[in-house]
Amino acid sequence: MAEAAPQHLALPSGLLELCALLGAPRDSLRGPDQVAQKRGGTHLPSLDPEVLSVFVPPFVSKEDSQTAGANCVALTKTKRRSFRKKREKPRAEPGNGLPEGPRGPDSEDVCIPNGVDLLALPQLCFPGGLCVASEPKEDGVHFLVLTDVCGTRTYGVVAQFYRPLHGEHCFYNGQAHWEPSRLSGSMAGGFVPYAVCVVSRFPYYNAFRDCLSCLLTHLKSCKDFEVDNHIKDFAAKLSLIPSPPPGPLHLVYNMKPLQVVFPSRADPESPVIDLDLHLPLLCFRPEKTLQILTCLLTEQRIVFFSSNWALLTLVTECFLAYLHPLQWKHTFVPILSGQMLDFVMAPTSFLMGCHLDHYEEVSKEADGLILINIDNGSITYSSDNMDVPDVPLLAAQTFIQRVQGLQLHHELDRTRLPASTDLNDGRACRRAWQQRLNAQIQQLTLHLLVSIFREVKNHLNYEHRVFNSEEFLNTRAPGDQQFYKQVLETYMFHAFLKARLNRSMDAFAQMDLNTQSEEDRTSGLFLSPKRPTIEKMASRKTSSQHAARRRMVVSMPNLQDVAVPELPPRNSSLRKMDTADRPSGSTALNVTPQATYTFKIPEIHFPLVAQCVQAYYNDCVNLLSKAMNCLAPDNSVLLARYLYLRGLVHLMQGQLLGALLDFQSLYKTDLRIFPADLVKRMVESMSGPECAQAEQTPELRRLISEFLDQPGEAPKADDHVKNFELPRKHMQLEDFVQRVQESGIVKDASIISRLFEALTVGHQKLIDPETFKELYTCWKKIEAEAQEVSLPAAVMEHLDKNECVYKLSRSVKTSRGVGKLAMTQKRLLLLTEGTPGYVDISTFRNIEEVRSTTAAILFLRVPTLKIKMVSKKEVFEANLKTECDLWHLMVKEMWAGKKLADVHKDPQYIQQALTHVLLMDAVVSTLQTPGAIYAASKLSYFDKMKNEMPMAVPKTTAETLKHKINPSAGETFPQAVDVLLYTPGHLDPAEKVGDAHPKLWCALSEGKVIVFDASSWTIHQHCFRVGTSRLNCMAMVEQNQVWVGSEDSVIYIINIHSMSCNKQLSDHRTSVTGLVQGSTLAPSQVYSCSLDGTVLAWNVSSLQVTRRFQLSGGLSSIRLHGGCLWCCTGNSITVVTTNGSLCQELQIKENFQEHSTSFLGFQLVPEQEQLWAACAGYDDIYIWGLRDLARPPHRIHLPDCSKVNCMLRVKKQIWVGGTGLSQGKSKGKIYVISAERKEVEKELVAHTDTVKTLCSAEDRYVLSGSGREEGKIAIWNVE
Repeated sequence: MAEAAPQHLALPSGLLELCALLGAPRDSLRGPDQVAQKRGGTHLPSLDPEVLSVFVPPFVSKEDSQTAGANCVALTKTKRRSFRKKREKPRAEPGNGLPEGPRGPDSEDVCIPNGVDLLALPQLCFPGGLCVASEPKEDGVHFLVLTDVCGTRTYGVVAQFYRPLHGEHCFYNGQAHWEPSRLSGSMAGGFVPYAVCVVSRFPYYNAFRDCLSCLLTHLKSCKDFEVDNHIKDFAAKLSLIPSPPPGPLHLVYNMKPLQVVFPSRADPESPVIDLDLHLPLLCFRPEKTLQILTCLLTEQRIVFFSSNWALLTLVTECFLAYLHPLQWKHTFVPILSGQMLDFVMAPTSFLMGCHLDHYEEVSKEADGLILINIDNGSITYSSDNMDVPDVPLLAAQTFIQRVQGLQLHHELDRTRLPASTDLNDGRACRRAWQQRLNAQIQQLTLHLLVSIFREVKNHLNYEHRVFNSEEFLNTRAPGDQQFYKQVLETYMFHAFLKARLNRSMDAFAQMDLNTQSEEDRTSGLFLSPKRPTIEKMASRKTSSQHAARRRMVVSMPNLQDVAVPELPPRNSSLRKMDTADRPSGSTALNVTPQATYTFKIPEIHFPLVAQCVQAYYNDCVNLLSKAMNCLAPDNSVLLARYLYLRGLVHLMQGQLLGALLDFQSLYKTDLRIFPADLVKRMVESMSGPECAQAEQTPELRRLISEFLDQPGEAPKADDHVKNFELPRKHMQLEDFVQRVQESGIVKDASIISRLFEALTVGHQKLIDPETFKELYTCWKKIEAEAQEVSLPAAVMEHLDKNECVYKLSRSVKTSRGVGKLAMTQKRLLLLTEGTPGYVDISTFRNIEEVRSTTAAILFLRVPTLKIKMVSKKEVFEANLKTECDLWHLMVKEMWAGKKLADVHKDPQYIQQALTHVLLMDAVVSTLQTPGAIYAASKLSYFDKMKNEMPMAVPKTTAETLKHKINPSAGETFPQAVDVLLYTPGHLDPAEKVGDAHPKLWCALSEGKVIVFDASSWTIHQHCFRVGTSRLNCMAMVEQNQVWVGSEDSVIYIINIHSMSCNKQLSDHRTSVTGLVQGSTLAPSQVYSCSLDGTVLAWNVSSLQVTRRFQLSGGLSSIRLHGGCLWCCTGNSITVVTTNGSLCQELQIKENFQEHSTSFLGFQLVPEQEQLWAACAGYDDIYIWGLRDLARPPHRIHLPDCSKVNCMLRVKKQIWVGGTGLSQGKSKGKIYVISAERKEVEKELVAHTDTVKTLCSAEDRYVLSGSGREEGKIAIWNVE
């Protein structure tokens, strides 16, 4: 039996907030003065409109609810403040002894939704005034946007229609008034305009226009006293239609004769798009479209004009949609009536719309306005001194060409198709075409925003939430700087920065990631400062104009104005640009819109009493349940939408537990659309019996406890944004580290500590503001000089495309001629003068010795750098004079870094060496004292490491180690690698070819996951989070999912295609410690275990628990072998069937009676019928025979091992990772044991910190992850 929903629970409303009938007041239609004025006149009078009737949900009367009994559902809503002033209700006047008309239910006062001002609504519904027409006119539709005092927007659609003003009666509030003697003949022959306004929280412009079009067919033919009833029934239908959840499911309702579609938003962060996004492109040339977007991005005071009221709202809404995910937060009034024109005098930013008749008046009366004429596509300024900058040139070129490639006319697309004989089929065809075009336009405008703002992220410090605006501006082309200066000051950009610093994966971030170049992906692995590569230099050479535009200047915040070289004025007409300068591949984007589905809302029966509403809800539930039963098991996307809608319907029925069950199922289908706020209110409103009943349902017990255990006020996320400023007081080490990180010089805290030591040599351990200012100036000057390096084409041919020039000397005399000594990350080279030439001195790998000496030139001893190479007898000499000592330090550091990189197979060493070298240069330039070289030597970290300790690693380690990667690159400190998972590559039809590569999944601290492309070891997906707790285990499931078990007792499911985590399994109560997929006979099964001993069996398709059983506590891992589950519980290794029946058990106390210990982990070797296990406190591996676990185990000693953390079986080997001694120091070690010979074959010195996890890559490689002191991943060859 359905219970009435609690009175204090605000139920979600349907599509309708309010419906109103507006028109001329009755008195104005029969006033004797107006009638007298009409006689002898040529124009019919203009009248003041007012609200005639208002219809606000709910529409089930109290009497209906009482007579319906217990089964009646009362649609309750919380009281809302009304902006309407109380007005005296019009009284029915008896006429000629006729009875008074029936009094409708709307005669009682109603609560008007926030944001709807009934006093202003008549002006907006009749923005051009209300005039009685002498002839019938066409019906019209226009659109409104209403904003309340909190900035919340509601949306209105207005349909105007005309009814003849009969001599017999008129209507008002649904009551007939018989007054044949009071109307003049001329007035009686006129046509009176009325308007029906639908107000909603959702911008369903097209859908509500279609609904109102259907309503007008009834209103124009019905009796006057029937008008209110028709509108009320119409409003009741809309109030019962729920809003569709985000995603591919659209709702359809038969309004007769039209099938009206209510589209959903694409995702929870996207707006509803129910309008034709190509309208502005039909009204404005692409250049003008860009100009308008610039006005919006710079938050100007903008007024649109048109003779078509409907276009004002539609065009402005299209432009706001173009800006997504950026949002216009200022005043937005797309339609101003004649009485509201003074709004344009507002001093702040706004976006408004006026009728074209007011163009001259507005342009004369107000200054500083952008006046946009939709009808002729022109843009003018009301003041001569206004300066609106241009969009950055390269982004503008791409945008224009792509717009020109769009097919904007449906008629051209229809020429290949036969004529449609069905109205709704034709509309569906048109809607599909519009959907494709909208998707193209959205991608096109989003690509424009990414092109403009992509490099913002390079100037952000996420840890301290700092944006270096001065540095960002100075890296812009001079011709684009004015644009960025204005944009950076806007509220819109500030909100955009907050989203970037919060690492929001919105549409902008996703597009940025999808269009990222391979170089940008690779650079994410390295910490060294960026420099233009040889490849970029070559592309820069193709256009000298581009090279000039990209000229760099010294970046100093609040210090000095830097003169920018004068450039030719920009082309005022972008359409005239030479097509040869356009970037390749900039044709219209070929975007395939996401597949969409529809759900047809059932018929709503009248009269609208409680029983009919209940029947409607029952029909909805039955249809939704039927649709769910027809779905394929793996179609979780549609299932989530059906569950969401059914949950809403259950809630409206008062069935709180049924609604909670449906909403709870969203955890397993699509968590993105989970209505957390609504569920929280539902849980708080539950009665005692309901709570007790819910506690008996396992699915609801955890959901309810989560919301009841939450603190009253969740702490607000830190969303401040600081602009980088130079320090004003002395800094100790901790403050200095933060300041350097904020400045963008370097992020690694250990490198900054070395820099601190260098700057404070011989002084108190404090950095004064002047020293920091000088350091920052020198660093930016070094960066600017490096960006200005231009190599001849003949030189670039000899270098690799990814090489960068990091340091360039003055012109010096060398043993190979006169020229400038240049340093890249791979080599030293000489750029000869005179005829530009190239002399390869040596790669860093080939250097044998570096010395700083003096050479006699005439009567002087000139400091000289000598470099001896392994493969050459000739010694290279360069008379570097005052630069000699610095170059000596730099070359030695790079040489040592390269040696370490080669020995450890870790390219991070060379990148860190580069950072040390550039900081040495900055320190010497900063201090400019005799001791500057000594201070800079504090940064010779790798050179000292080479001299103080042997660089060679054990031979076995060197031969087995293939490569190292650093998942913590870009972080301030290394982070422990908790779990690794390798997933093989495969080409799925749903994937792009690039996504088919094998991947390495790396779990770091606090729920962070980084994905590497295992074919190139470059970052495929930068860090994203699955929860905030430590991750314990990962498993690949059915080639398209990765399941992740967390310390917070949740299993997170990551979709490999979309790289998103939208599903969670929350049936465990403690930390999830193990995951294993079922056997080949049951691949759709996954088993999971948790620390409290719970084992769950999951159906992969339905994500339902099919079996559960309980073992003893301390369950740390689980494996599947021989149709049985082998479970490590610490005190024992238990073998159970998949139903939980005990098969056998290995008790640890039976084998280790002398010491208290526990099992750390185990591996099964089926070929040898063996169980291998490691125990806490022992430096041995123990082997039991599977046939008889009672026999004493065989023991293999691990030399110099102090701790075992993980074990892995690869081919016929067992790899054991942990901590051991190497050369007297504690290191992360891996022991490779032969399963056949039962002896240690290799000892690998893997990491400087303990080995925490191991995983196999197709039995060809083993990957090891280290603890937080190192935080790196090593890749090992398997023999």
